[in-house]
Amino acid sequence: MSLDVLCISWGTTGNLSPVLTAARQLHRAGHRPRIMADPAMQAEIAAAGFPFVGWRRAPTGQEADPVDFSDLADWLRQAMFAPAGAYAADTLDEIRRLPTDAVLSIDLLVGCALAAEVAGIPHAVLSPHISIRPLPGMPPAASGLAPPRTEAERAAVDAATDKIVLAMEHGRPALNDARRAFGLAPVTTAFAHYERAERVLLAVSQAFDFDGAVLPANYRYIGPLLDEPIWSRGAGTLWSGADRPRILVAGSTGAQNQTDLLRRIVRAVGTVEAETIVTTGPNVEATDLDAPDTMRVVATASHDTLMTEADLVVCQGGHGTVSRALLHGVPLLVIPLARDQTDNAARIALRGAGLRLPATASADKIAAAVHRLLAEPGFRTAAGGLGAAVRADLDAGGLVREITAMVAAQRGGAARDGGRLWG
Repeated sequence: MSLDVLCISWGTTGNLSPVLTAARQLHRAGHRPRIMADPAMQAEIAAAGFPFVGWRRAPTGQEADPVDFSDLADWLRQAMFAPAGAYAADTLDEIRRLPTDAVLSIDLLVGCALAAEVAGIPHAVLSPHISIRPLPGMPPAASGLAPPRTEAERAAVDAATDKIVLAMEHGRPALNDARRAFGLAPVTTAFAHYERAERVLLAVSQAFDFDGAVLPANYRYIGPLLDEPIWSRGAGTLWSGADRPRILVAGSTGAQNQTDLLRRIVRAVGTVEAETIVTTGPNVEATDLDAPDTMRVVATASHDTLMTEADLVVCQGGHGTVSRALLHGVPLLVIPLARDQTDNAARIALRGAGLRLPATASADKIAAAVHRLLAEPGFRTAAGGLGAAVRADLDAGGLVREITAMVAAQRGGAARDGGRLWG
């Protein structure tokens, strides 16, 4: 069974990377993926060899991915719910333009889920991080909390769960307006597209996530999607070969006002006897960091190549960077700025694969954490154990298996019912 799959990205290149990895996995299995994304990403998608489809009505750039996270409800309204109708219209146009057997879209794209529902096409939600929909027995997304052990901690988890549910529910009226415009009945929860999707694919390793209750029936762990962006690949290592600990400071690809944090990290790591490479990402200039001449600062480099020989990764906690470090068995110091990064930091700390500091940590605190991570071998041992689990998930090929299964199930049901077969 060879499928035409519409793969849909959202926001920054941090979300495009797992979508491109998914497309490559589908292509290798004999399927025909095409990718819908911000027009700014056309060149990278074309370089990867996939047909590109750009948004026409839906927002792009910072309008699609607001940089101000101070009000979660307002951010979700702007990013998810207010533009749902525009995303749905563009997606439905593309579904009708070319044969489409399945839709795979990033979890925030509720409008794309709406379009798949209108078209009657199997839809998989791709979550390149932990589940945004709260799950029983787990602290919710964007909370940065660990599993509770005391009554006070349970109260904190309950309060955080109520907060994200309330923030999402603020957007439901706009979602229902979009549903009515496409002839669909309103929903009673802002999390409806998670419940209605044939699959919710969590692109994390189960060993990395918290131990929780039984997942909903349509949820699957598929492991991280870790192909490197074409623009970050390098032919060789930047390490000098000197006999010193090697530290990679990995800046974020997103615009998260991280310049001040990177300055403090550079100042702290500069006091450590180590070889350090800093990759700033596209939103910070090397000249902004006042790095010493002994430290190499570049906009981008192959993290896979660098992490093969690194002793420590210092980062904000983006899921791709964290998962890639674990894959190579490298411990982490995570200093998160964004809400989803706090969740990754909590898991790294709980699993013993690294340390977590607040975004306000001083250079002295950062330096002390770096010294501890380099000195205590238990962190590398824990990171290596998680890395083995990540590798096993990558080898299992869960994404292709689940998309194929959900289409086969719908076709089988349609055949039994005498209904029309898609594709």
